[in-house]
Amino acid sequence: MENNKVKVKIFGQEYVISGEKSREEIIQVAAHVDNKMQEISDMAKGSGFISSNLGVLAAINIASEYFQVLEELEENKRINMQLEKDAQHYVQLWDESKRNYLDYKEETQAVVVQKEELMNKIRAQEEENRNLKAAVEAARIQTQTNMDAVVREVEEKCRELENSFFDLQMENLQLKKEIEKRRNNG
Repeated sequence: MENNKVKVKIFGQEYVISGEKSREEIIQVAAHVDNKMQEISDMAKGSGFISSNLGVLAAINIASEYFQVLEELEENKRINMQLEKDAQHYVQLWDESKRNYLDYKEETQAVVVQKEELMNKIRAQEEENRNLKAAVEAARIQTQTNMDAVVREVEEKCRELENSFFDLQMENLQLKKEIEKRRNNG
């Protein structure tokens, strides 16, 4: 990289600074040093301050700022690492939540399928129950019809038997009368 030479003024004195930084960056650094020296000079006025120490005090202040920035940078790195760990943790939680959701969705679909199968079985069982009830009712009606026919037939035979019995009794009475007549006649 090319060395840049820049003429700058710091605390009233001109300096030529050369470096690999851009012209703008070199001017910015020189302006910062000048501002620090002006600041310290303004604060020290009237206190018997020796201006030969001004550069050292400015360097101490700039070094203090530098170390403060380094500490902040380290703190930011630490925070950044913690944020990355937290982000990783949340990504893991998110992935786990997605897996749990997909598992839940699969289980729910399986339950829905199982419910449908059970509902179909219940409907088939209800249909079978209706058919059995209809068959039982038809059998009851058929049985009742058959019993009514048998009862009529039995009643008919009973009437026939009663009539036969009545006829036999009548015949028996006539025979008794005949026997009695023959005994009396004979």
